[in-house]
Amino acid sequence: MTEQKITPCLWFDSNAEEAVAHYLAIFPKSRIISTTRYGEFAPNRKGTVMTIFFEIDGQRLLALNGGPQFKFTPAISLVVNCDNQAEIDALWDKLAEGGEHQQCGWLTDKFGVSWQIVPRELPEFLNGGDAERTERFMRAVMSMRKLDIAQLRQAASHGELQT
Repeated sequence: MTEQKITPCLWFDSNAEEAVAHYLAIFPKSRIISTTRYGEFAPNRKGTVMTIFFEIDGQRLLALNGGPQFKFTPAISLVVNCDNQAEIDALWDKLAEGGEHQQCGWLTDKFGVSWQIVPRELPEFLNGGDAERTERFMRAVMSMRKLDIAQLRQAASHGELQT
């Protein structure tokens, strides 16, 4: 695999190991690439995990135990493009365990990280060139918490949602 140019860094207080283990348990094509530990330069943390470089389905991320100075916000989120409804359903439940479901396919996990669990064809629905179709699609998205691919397709095609 070629090195990706940009790697998101997730700043945790002190639970990066727990978070990475959680993510690796959810995404089967995942692995830890490397782990670094604090040394003498951080005497109160010497020997504890500083960073974990890991990969989820080919996307590399860095988890940092940086301390309590910064918290996650929904201003940045991780988007998961799902191939089918079964994948959306599974990730929706597993990632939100201990966290909170939000609107429009968004959730916050138990570590405070925001995720968007969306169908892979989302850009097709949004960029199809048909403003009325896009409007119908977005109305459907805004009415949902967990996204339902069949209902989104129906709304884009016909403008009606099944209830």
